[in-house]
Amino acid sequence: MTSKVQSLEDFLAGRRPVALAEVSGTRGSTPREKGAFMLVSRAAIFGTIGGGQLEYMAIDKARQMLGAPETGPGEKADGCATLDVPLGPEIGQCCGGRVEVTIRLVDPALAAELVAAARAVEAHLPYVYIFGGGHVGQSLASAVALLPVRVIVIETRAEALEAMPESVETRLTPMPEVEARNAPAGTAFAILTHDHALDFLIVAEALKRDDTAYVGMIGSKTKKATFRTWFMKSADGSQVQFGRLVSPIGGDAVKDKRPQVIAALAAAEIMTALVTHAAASNAGHQAPYDAATGG
Repeated sequence: MTSKVQSLEDFLAGRRPVALAEVSGTRGSTPREKGAFMLVSRAAIFGTIGGGQLEYMAIDKARQMLGAPETGPGEKADGCATLDVPLGPEIGQCCGGRVEVTIRLVDPALAAELVAAARAVEAHLPYVYIFGGGHVGQSLASAVALLPVRVIVIETRAEALEAMPESVETRLTPMPEVEARNAPAGTAFAILTHDHALDFLIVAEALKRDDTAYVGMIGSKTKKATFRTWFMKSADGSQVQFGRLVSPIGGDAVKDKRPQVIAALAAAEIMTALVTHAAASNAGHQAPYDAATGG
């Protein structure tokens, strides 16, 4: 498994010299928030500060700094430059706000600071547990792996875990319902195994917790109704607990059963639930969805 922190470390180690372009101030409507950053080498970038002409200007300035030791307009002798950019028609953007971008050459101390910040953010990222590595499970893992979350795919079949993205953790177990019982608080659960009875066991464990961000099960209205009957009569479940179940996963507004479509809808649903849960749990505190891992 390759984590986002590992990707950051690899970029810093293998792309020298590197410059850091960071959003240091914002006014009005802007594409990224203060603190968002990207790393720029002579041939590659890592992360984003919002794209468009703003980003092109920052990349151009960063590469000027990487290629020339002398100072230029807006650039200090210590290898630091500042761009103050109005996001208007002059640069082909219509956000209407204003962004200040600070560009610095990355030395060992700054590199260590960036990695430490990324580790701190990653340690607080919410978990997404995907139960089932079939066609939908693989598509969902690929979609969710792009988000600021920690993804774990759990399976009873070894072969179903072979094609997962590098950034996804995989777990092979004969009793996946135990993983649902022991998952961290605030986890989002997506249950889509190859076995309906196994789905029911996992969903029951997830619903009996009161600290989950999301519990979703793939299936039809009939499957959900069948689960409800079993959950209430055989698993000692309550109507309140059952009411937290999202099924079919991804909703039923879009009538398209292709795995990639289901995955896209479910990923948006899961991310919305995680952000809502974080806001409710950490009122007054910054949620861990920031730019410390490169956006």
